[in-house]
Amino acid sequence: MGGALLERSEEEVAKLGLTYKIETMGCQMNSADSERIEGQLMSLGIRPLIDDERIYSDEEEVTTTTTENNDGLFQETKTIRKSKKKKPDIIILNTCSIRDHAEQKVYSYLGPHAKRKRDGEDVTIVVAGCVAQQEGQSLLRRVPEIDLVMGPQYANRIGDLLEDVANGNQVVATEASHIMEDSTKPRRQSSVCAWVNVIYGCNERCTYCIVPTTRGVEQSRPVESIVDEVSELVNQGFKEVTLLGQNIDAYGRDMIPKRKFSDLLKIVGSVPGLERLRFVTSHPRYMSLRVVDAVADTPTACEYFHIPFQSGSNSILKAMGRGHTREKFLQIVDRVRQRLPDAAITADVIVGFPGETEQDFLDTLDIMEKVKFDTVNTAAYSPRPNTPAADWDNQLSEEVKQDRLHRINELVLQHATERRARMMDRVVEVLVEERNVKVPTQVMGRTTHGYIVYFDGDIDELRGELVNVKIDRCEKFYLAGKRTDEPVQ
Repeated sequence: MGGALLERSEEEVAKLGLTYKIETMGCQMNSADSERIEGQLMSLGIRPLIDDERIYSDEEEVTTTTTENNDGLFQETKTIRKSKKKKPDIIILNTCSIRDHAEQKVYSYLGPHAKRKRDGEDVTIVVAGCVAQQEGQSLLRRVPEIDLVMGPQYANRIGDLLEDVANGNQVVATEASHIMEDSTKPRRQSSVCAWVNVIYGCNERCTYCIVPTTRGVEQSRPVESIVDEVSELVNQGFKEVTLLGQNIDAYGRDMIPKRKFSDLLKIVGSVPGLERLRFVTSHPRYMSLRVVDAVADTPTACEYFHIPFQSGSNSILKAMGRGHTREKFLQIVDRVRQRLPDAAITADVIVGFPGETEQDFLDTLDIMEKVKFDTVNTAAYSPRPNTPAADWDNQLSEEVKQDRLHRINELVLQHATERRARMMDRVVEVLVEERNVKVPTQVMGRTTHGYIVYFDGDIDELRGELVNVKIDRCEKFYLAGKRTDEPVQ
């Protein structure tokens, strides 16, 4: 593979039929990085492997079947070309290090591909993302068949790194790097909704989190570059854009002069032709009330806020190094309810953090009851490498952590059901994204709240359209209804 890339033009590489397969773990940031990686690969003439793609040889296989009918025995001979399932020439695993056993999952996934290389196949193995950044050279020691280890900051430079691989080098690219603007267009996974990075990295030092180590320091993109990318997406027919940042409210604080995320929201929200604008992820420490006001005052901004509060206990928040209190978080929620009473609020929560008492946990449940979130992503604390909390001696038992996780999840389901129940008999505007994979005669879309909605329709006709739907069924995590000409309520 390497020599083919190094010595041939883009057209010649394409003729070789070189293919790639990318597996993405983790968050929206990783999904966006994978789109950029795919854009780079396709600019090199390397295409994605098609499911069940086969390679046909010049050899033929003759089969004879004998059947009996009223006229006696009947023989039928068939000649078919021999074939085998095609395997990708380049394997990219874009990894996530947030959850426990992340490294073990990576090694397990790489096993069959490493065996291909040991068996003499010409395959290039790339490990990207946060585990790559975290483990670095250790990955090569464990799996010497890997060709390239690259951190998230190199997602738009994989073409250059593969050139080094083509020269016969094993490459580890994990050192800090300024993330350059990339002229290569990402290969979007949707034709309706797109991710747009606005800030990379994170300067926070939460004691449980490895993200600052793996994604580097904060680097905000210029407003002009963001607006140009969103404008180009609108010209291509995209209807919705989600602005991405590990800590999106920190946007602009590394710039001279400093910028505010609330101003960026208004600017991007006014791009002609854009129908919907979302953003993730907010941090209560930095999220200003101006952001809530900007969403309320920008017609394209969706009434949806994802604000991880992680714990309802001030003592645990302090131990986590979060830099905010429960009171600050509830102040933000109050502003959302004041300006946008119908808005959806979602969050992330960790239970069983070292030193968490039963009262600390009850404080978290208290915030759940006060806010009644539309959805909460919950997790029992798991020690991550190179994080301070992993070495503390006040770790909780797995039994306690799992008990608290079970109790909080019951409340999550209860509130999710209650929040969606209020949509019964309402008419909502749905942006149609895809077919309902379980019921092919239905389509799937989302409301401005982020609720999934299913209804009867032809995806070829409705993809990318805004459709009014009257809700007649409310489940825990989705809604269903029928198309209507009635106005949105």
